[in-house]
Amino acid sequence: MKTLVAASLLLATLAEVAQGHYTFQYLTVNGVKGAKYQNVRTNTNRYNPVTALDSNDLRCNAGASSNGGNTTTVAVAAGSTVAFTADVIVYHHGPVTFYMTKVADAVAADGSTDWFKIKEIGPEFNDGQAQWDMSFSYSAQIPSCISPGEYLLRIEHLAIHNPDGVPEFYIACAQVKVTGGGSGSPVPTVKIPGHVKSTDPGYTVNIWDNFHSYTIPGPKVATC
Repeated sequence: MKTLVAASLLLATLAEVAQGHYTFQYLTVNGVKGAKYQNVRTNTNRYNPVTALDSNDLRCNAGASSNGGNTTTVAVAAGSTVAFTADVIVYHHGPVTFYMTKVADAVAADGSTDWFKIKEIGPEFNDGQAQWDMSFSYSAQIPSCISPGEYLLRIEHLAIHNPDGVPEFYIACAQVKVTGGGSGSPVPTVKIPGHVKSTDPGYTVNIWDNFHSYTIPGPKVATC
């Protein structure tokens, strides 16, 4: 019986991996990797992506905009590096972006405030072939110029591996309190949803046919 149960659990796990679905569950700050969902908000759609461009779930993932009370807000110095880590390696092709939004209270924030992009990771083209960064972890630097205070820190992986299907957003938000920093006001800012349009070439591109360049959808990386 134990063998049968173990085999069933293994098959279920392999099925999830075969689908290429994943969630970002860990945040590394100050060189220390937090526990699972310690500083990252939990979601209610398990490993499934968000696909609707007009959904508020694009902010922090399904069910994650209202459960900040289950997540610890961690202090991070402006100018330092943070990283999100997924439960399994990111299997799908597509860009990775990082966003932040300043809030009065990271626990209570629902992501309806203005967001600014702090990093984007697209493909590198070598000998006409695109190479995507498909990893467990992705890192970004907290801008040195932003003002101290509480923020939501967001990672977005946009999976565009299936040109005949709907692009998939894999999203997570962490709760951080920025220390140090300056008094800059990052621009441009965007609302989420609304940061990606269906007409953006990086959203609609076919990466399997005559694919030699790529423009990551959404706003430009913000400056202060």
